[in-house]
Amino acid sequence: MESTANPFLDIWHSSMITGAILMIIAGIIIYLLHKLRVSTIKDYKAKYDYINKKEIRNYKKMFVCFAVAATMFINLYGMGKLNTVEIWFFVRLFMSIAGGTLVAYVAFLVLDYYYPTVLNKKLRKWRYMPRISKDGNTMRLLSEEEEDVHLEEGMQAEENVFSIDYDVWMDEKSGEVKVDKYPGHLQALRCNSCGFYTMKIVKEEITRHPSKDAAGELIKHFQCSYCKSVRATAYNISTKEADDYRKAGMHTFKRNKNIDMVRIEIHSSISGKKFFEFQNMEQAQKFLDEYDAEKGS
Repeated sequence: MESTANPFLDIWHSSMITGAILMIIAGIIIYLLHKLRVSTIKDYKAKYDYINKKEIRNYKKMFVCFAVAATMFINLYGMGKLNTVEIWFFVRLFMSIAGGTLVAYVAFLVLDYYYPTVLNKKLRKWRYMPRISKDGNTMRLLSEEEEDVHLEEGMQAEENVFSIDYDVWMDEKSGEVKVDKYPGHLQALRCNSCGFYTMKIVKEEITRHPSKDAAGELIKHFQCSYCKSVRATAYNISTKEADDYRKAGMHTFKRNKNIDMVRIEIHSSISGKKFFEFQNMEQAQKFLDEYDAEKGS
């Protein structure tokens, strides 16, 4: 005697097929809309900000759609042999939810711990893409010492403690200046334990305030969001006044775009071992000049 198909199961399986297709289409639409939005942003700084804020978030939405689609496809397993709502129906439902959750979990791990490295390279591309002035001339990215002339004292203070980084572009023909503001680190730092770019600041504290004759010291506490490794790094707080940098001569060198971080390790018989990290060669050189002056005083 032939078994009669269960109307509920027919509707259930049809819904799974339709839903899976719709979820795949929704994921593809999210991806295409993101790419379209990025391509329509003409200003490089605005493009940088959008990618930095939205890309991983949009990709997570896309993979959620794909995970739901995977759940629905897995739930179709053995549908030709299932004619009644029995124990296998609930076992298959559990397996499909577990499978979809696994797809989403793996995707989120990749986006949280591997993709930031890829994203960091993409952000650097748009950050250092040559700007074009209103007159159509190619603007030049100023060095750390050159840019201080165009920054307010508060902006320079933010850069001195590396909480904010400013890029100053200048059209040397027309004199037009464009100032772009960025977080102190493009993304997270690279963790020395696991190798992922997941080392982020969790706390900052000033252990020594700068005085007229001595530089201050800022301690930044980092923790890896993946392997939970921790480290503390000491930063020099400059005692120079804004006018000291304005009097500095003009330099023609540019920032090295291939350097993510400069790390200096100093061993002293008095203060022991200290680590200092900087975003470029100019900041590191400025610190070394000040550190030598401090020891000689």
